[in-house]
Amino acid sequence: MGVQPQDLLEFTRSRPFQPFRLTLTDGRSFEVHHPELIMVGRTTAQVGLRSPDYADVVYERSVTVSLLHVMQLESLPRADAG
Repeated sequence: MGVQPQDLLEFTRSRPFQPFRLTLTDGRSFEVHHPELIMVGRTTAQVGLRSPDYADVVYERSVTVSLLHVMQLESLPRADAG
């Protein structure tokens, strides 16, 4: 189980950027709507959780996610997709 940093970086660096969801082994999930809201490390990722009051790249708080516990990476629709 888990993902490699390269797998997550592939999602993060795609152009045009495609928002995605990380689903964890404990059932939690986190959506990444902008590449500046995630920092990928060797064993963890820091995910910025957006504030509804600010632009897409401003986060309210962040969570550290173990890559070992990422069960699924799933693309989400882009905001500009019509």
